[in-house]
Amino acid sequence: MSYEGNTPQHPKPQTRTGKVLLIYTGGTIGMGCNPRTHALEPLDFDYLVRNLPEFKYLETNIDTYHFTPPVDSSDMSPELWALLVNIISSKYEEYDGFVVLHGTDTMAYTASALSFMLENLTKPVILTGSQLPIGQLRTDGKENLVTSIELASEHYPDGRAIVPEVCIYFSGHLLRGNRSTKQSADGFNAFASFNHPALCDAGVNFNYHYHHILTPNFNLPMTPHTTMDTNVIVMSLFPGIQECFLRHVLEAPELRSIVMRTFGSGNAPQSPWLLKLLKEASLRGVTIVNISQCISGMVEMNRYDTGIHLKDAGVVSGYDSTVESAVTKLMYLQGRYDDAQIIRQKMSCSLCGEITL
Repeated sequence: MSYEGNTPQHPKPQTRTGKVLLIYTGGTIGMGCNPRTHALEPLDFDYLVRNLPEFKYLETNIDTYHFTPPVDSSDMSPELWALLVNIISSKYEEYDGFVVLHGTDTMAYTASALSFMLENLTKPVILTGSQLPIGQLRTDGKENLVTSIELASEHYPDGRAIVPEVCIYFSGHLLRGNRSTKQSADGFNAFASFNHPALCDAGVNFNYHYHHILTPNFNLPMTPHTTMDTNVIVMSLFPGIQECFLRHVLEAPELRSIVMRTFGSGNAPQSPWLLKLLKEASLRGVTIVNISQCISGMVEMNRYDTGIHLKDAGVVSGYDSTVESAVTKLMYLQGRYDDAQIIRQKMSCSLCGEITL
């Protein structure tokens, strides 16, 4: 079990390799402008590396692995998450940390998924990218990439990684991956973590917020998981939502779970038909997780009668989870467990710092 702010007693010293693995999946950072169409298209990965003379000043050695062809992040999938997990786990002992270059659109989903799939992670896995291609004059890609590599190699004197988590680094801030969400389509400060502080602020120096960083058990191995069950759907409530449409969703035989985005601190319309549908689905074994449509704050189902009625219908709290984290956590748990009760119980636990309890 991972936890924050503490160090396990007598952790064994960690062997350093002096190397970081850079994994290029695709994304804007590796794009170039087609001179004929002026559209962005993938560049050769070697070109991306050649555009970083800063590499020679880094104090760690860098090896590279790249997806061929590169993947637009809109096409990211659980199968590709499993590929990333297999790459990291197969190379785990060879590197001090891992940097994953990834498109921004689904980066928070991938970071959340990897946080669950890499159980008891003891090394940094840092996702980064850019809003402008690395070859452009005003690119944010160089700083994001160089700083991510530095952070992935940072360690204590005994060899333990300072940030042994799946993270997103963007625009001066290192964020917990499963607490992050994309907040801007065109600003350099593309990601935010509204319900959890940054793990590190990168200015002239690295300002680590140590008490917010997870500390795994360094005496235990990392355990990879690659099976994800995608029978989950995200459903946002809104004034005027219709029973007929919602019934079709809730009665789908393949459905195993729902991330239900409610109002405020976890409230929903008190329509008898809605509570009836939710209770029927819950009794059928569907896990219904309540998260807020607000960008910050958490679900408190005991605060108002509306939340209590949802609880009575079998809905479980998602606390302050992001959509990305709730979806991928359900996929991960459904890939491991058939029993809905076990899944509901574990959705109420913080597996790797994804919710505040």
